[in-house]
Amino acid sequence: MSETNSVYAAYSGNTHLFGGNGPYVEEMYENYLANPGSVPDSWREYFDALQHVPAVDGSNAKDVPHLPVINAFAERAKAGGTKVVMASENVEMGRKRTAVQQLIAAYRNVGQRWADLDPLKRTERPNIPDLDPAFFGFSDADQETVFDTSNAFFGKNNMSLRELLNALRETYCGTIGAEYMYTTEQAEKRWWQQKLESIRSKPNFGAEKKKQILDRLTAAEGLERYLHTKYVGQKRFSLEGGESFIAAMDELIQQAGAKGVQEVVIGMAHRGRLNVLVNTMGKLPADLFAEFDHTAPEDLPAGDVKYHQGFSSDVNTAGGPVHLSLAFNPSHLEIVNPVVEGSVRARMDRRNDPLGQQVLPVLVHGDSAFGGQGVNQETLALAQTRGYSTGGTVHIIINNQIGFTTSDPRDMRSSVFCTDIVKMVEAPVLHVNGDDPESVVLATQLALEYRMTFRKDVVLDVVCFRKLGHNEQDTPALTQPLMYKKISAHPGTRKLFADKLTTQGLGETLGDDMVKAYRAALDAGKNTTEPVLTNFKTKFTVDWAPYMGKKWTDAGDTSIPLADWKRLAEKITTIPESVTPHQLVKKVYDDRAAMGRGDTPVDWGMGEHMAFASLVASGYPVRLSGEDCGRGTFTHRHAVIHDQKREKWDTGTYVALQNVSDKQAPFVVIDSILSEEAVLGFEYGYASNDPSTLVVWEAQFGDFANGAQVVIDQFIASGEVKWGRVNGLTLMLPHGYEGQGPEHSSARVERFMQLAADTNMQIVQPTTASQIFHVLRRQMVRDLRKPLVIFTPKSLLRNKDATSPVSEFTKGSFQTVIPENKALKADKVKRVIACSGKVYYDLVKQREAKGADDTAIIRVEQLYPFPHKAFAAEIKKYPNATDIVWCQDEPQNQGAWFFIQHNIHENMLDGQKLGYAGRAASASPAVGYSHLHQDQQKALIEAAFSKLKGFVLTK
Repeated sequence: MSETNSVYAAYSGNTHLFGGNGPYVEEMYENYLANPGSVPDSWREYFDALQHVPAVDGSNAKDVPHLPVINAFAERAKAGGTKVVMASENVEMGRKRTAVQQLIAAYRNVGQRWADLDPLKRTERPNIPDLDPAFFGFSDADQETVFDTSNAFFGKNNMSLRELLNALRETYCGTIGAEYMYTTEQAEKRWWQQKLESIRSKPNFGAEKKKQILDRLTAAEGLERYLHTKYVGQKRFSLEGGESFIAAMDELIQQAGAKGVQEVVIGMAHRGRLNVLVNTMGKLPADLFAEFDHTAPEDLPAGDVKYHQGFSSDVNTAGGPVHLSLAFNPSHLEIVNPVVEGSVRARMDRRNDPLGQQVLPVLVHGDSAFGGQGVNQETLALAQTRGYSTGGTVHIIINNQIGFTTSDPRDMRSSVFCTDIVKMVEAPVLHVNGDDPESVVLATQLALEYRMTFRKDVVLDVVCFRKLGHNEQDTPALTQPLMYKKISAHPGTRKLFADKLTTQGLGETLGDDMVKAYRAALDAGKNTTEPVLTNFKTKFTVDWAPYMGKKWTDAGDTSIPLADWKRLAEKITTIPESVTPHQLVKKVYDDRAAMGRGDTPVDWGMGEHMAFASLVASGYPVRLSGEDCGRGTFTHRHAVIHDQKREKWDTGTYVALQNVSDKQAPFVVIDSILSEEAVLGFEYGYASNDPSTLVVWEAQFGDFANGAQVVIDQFIASGEVKWGRVNGLTLMLPHGYEGQGPEHSSARVERFMQLAADTNMQIVQPTTASQIFHVLRRQMVRDLRKPLVIFTPKSLLRNKDATSPVSEFTKGSFQTVIPENKALKADKVKRVIACSGKVYYDLVKQREAKGADDTAIIRVEQLYPFPHKAFAAEIKKYPNATDIVWCQDEPQNQGAWFFIQHNIHENMLDGQKLGYAGRAASASPAVGYSHLHQDQQKALIEAAFSKLKGFVLTK
């Protein structure tokens, strides 16, 4: 029996379709064709099934409403018969021709509002007047009128209004809803119109492709159901309801490989992460099961939960092997996104791939988090900037239409779609119904092709649902009873697609056979995705072995020969005659030339420059980024010279550090966008993939680093103990109490000290030009890769007391503790003041004013890891000292005091007393009244030399 006859027989067996019920059913079917959401769910499901049956001509063309066609012919008959009316010269016809173009534009602009996107069919189609032909003055009598449609891509230059409407609705109101008309580039708009309209946004895959899609749906569902029964109640953040996402990932990777991509870096939160690990990345199910069973190795100080774990593998594609990297991720939603982008940029730079032809970033989002988390806006803002572009990111949203317990659109967001944020960078969006996996795969192909063609971000919004709760211990019906009634009745995307393929004659048992085969693979603990390559490496693979297991006490030669000093100094202070610097900048460079010759002591800016110059000359690239870091917030750096006679806005800059030698490593300095969180996350990601580059992020003021606190807490401080990821990122945080108020004084030393443990980072506060030189070089010369936090000065940048002679650069190293530099009689010293930072110079002046030669002042330049040996050695120099005082600018509840006192106490001599001199505890980092600041500063300096008061700890 033919398929058509089979369906007819089914109809005959249902008497409700015949007899007196016929007109009622016909009317309901007409309503369904016009608006599927207008009929009851049971009828809608019935009519949905009919759409999978081939048309009488054997094609896959979808049915269209019959009534407008009948009415059109009736109107034609009343008017004297049916005839084709071509372009007329009368005014009314001219108006209609214009209206046709407006109608086409309307569907291109807002057709997605009528698209069939929700698998749960929960809402009625919204009222969008400009998608109704009547809005433009058309009636049923115009349905057969032929208009010029040559500006569309439907394959005909002339179409009847009825044909055009059908084409527009198929293209823009089917299971793919496209948004792209807000792009300003006409070429991109026409590209989308040609791609979508030429195929009516309909996939046309062969049998093998459909089977492949079903295989991935089976894998996605199969893993979740296996885990659900094997590990009852354990959290895994199931993907059930969004299985088409795995089909999209498979297609994305395979097509990317075919287009020449060699690395794909993925960032995603926990929803579906285990599924990606097994079914996309190729992690052995047996290894995942071991994590559930708590039999997997636990060799990290802290470790992390299984749905935060990263992974890497190599898979084969039509274009050759592709390396896949899934970034480690904390629970802070979306924060991994800039980290992934930074990792991608490092890989691009290593490959000399400025356009991103070989490396592809893929970010997977949740619908609520995508619009709700501000880091997305910051990361999008980086997309097309010079220092941070990655050649376009493919964004995929697992849109399960709920955020934990919030699904009411009146509460979820203020925009129509969760993707509306991307309009700020004009990224096109393809919304697609997750219950139509073929359309999901087609949309994935189009998204990737757009990214590879235009090198811009693109978004795939897979509208699906979440079968279970936020996690497997949740009961979502408590807050979403209606939604979960529909979900409980949903047979599953895999079942729907398997039934569709059966209807199309691809096998009665195809779906069941795949389920059994996948279950058998899981039982055996074998790979569920093929082929995964083993022991495959390329020349771009980073070997981290030399950087593992190192100690912070490891030595490193950070001095440079005098000859090298002079040669490099001349290079970085020479300005070409073709460049006319500002007079103030010219003076800075002239002064630095004198410092290079040894005529005058070296200041901070020159010391920093010489560190960079010596590193790039030795083959270490330097990447420096942050707000205003080319010039420096306090105008101390001037790494970029702006030609005062340039005639074009985008030319006329000179960077001396890029002209050190012919074979030097790159020096990159970037004035970042006004962002902390995304930029710092980006630089962390860059450093995590390139241990050979000195990566520096400089805050405009150290106070503003708190805008990136999540990156500091979740990655910089804890990434190594959670995930075993070493990272040599350097933070420069301007810090100093100089009367500039609560938000321009403190880099919050205490917060970094609180996070310091497990030798996870280095925290320093250098006070001389030679110290910044040595600590920057130390970060690369040693093989230790730990985050380096530098509290940099402000007033000391120009303080002559903080300068250093050339000899301190050509000899010596970074001093974790700087001893008393005045020739005091050690046996006469009664008090030792320990301090860190700018306050040292204030203390020295006070000592001189008081003539207090019985007081030694030592500087703790490295606050963590605390330099016990060096500090103890200084204390032992003064056996008759009875008092040890810690002096700081910061309030008592801030700064290093609470975190350093036990280290000081440990190294004191018996009988010595430890006291505090500094500001009183305060809710604010600093005061805003200048006179009050001065009074506090004077008082704390005086207290350092006065009788111990308040808290005193005796050894």
